[in-house]
Amino acid sequence: SRCQRIVSNDHLRSGRMLRLLFLDRYIPFIDRQAGMQRTTIVVLKALILVLIGLLVVCQVGVIPATASAMAKRYPEFAELEIPGIVVGVTFVLCAQVVLVCVWRLLDLVGVNGTFSERAFVWVDIALGAVVLATLLIAASLGILLAGRAAAPSISILCLLGIVVGAGLSLLLVVLRGLLRKASQLERDLSVVV
Repeated sequence: SRCQRIVSNDHLRSGRMLRLLFLDRYIPFIDRQAGMQRTTIVVLKALILVLIGLLVVCQVGVIPATASAMAKRYPEFAELEIPGIVVGVTFVLCAQVVLVCVWRLLDLVGVNGTFSERAFVWVDIALGAVVLATLLIAASLGILLAGRAAAPSISILCLLGIVVGAGLSLLLVVLRGLLRKASQLERDLSVVV
């Protein structure tokens, strides 16, 4: 039929479809959008590098120094120094894993692979890291409460961390579902076109 001929791949490659839909007047705007997208990706990657660097500084210097200072200040809780370091470093590692996943997803955006199966792998890894970080906070709160080492402010911060972690986990599950639907729609559309 005439509609099938209009939407054939030959028409798309030759640009007639764009002229037919009057989109050719929007090409400069679309080109600017692509440039802005590349700029945004580069800026985001630079910020991710800075964040990962700062988190490494926290892992190597800040967390051990803080745990050591707290153990000296409160000798009755000195046995929590090493577990505190392990939990703190692991928590920061979870944040770094999520940042690496975001980096990889940004790479997929750059090559139009956002709806590929590779995207699901990175979303699943990020989800696992967020869940692990939330479980670390919950375990830490349990240990601190059992040892009577948690001040009310620390308990409230831990509870807030658990709620935020659970919320982020649920948000990632919803976004993963949306990605699955969008991926299916793209596959269906590629079969039609």
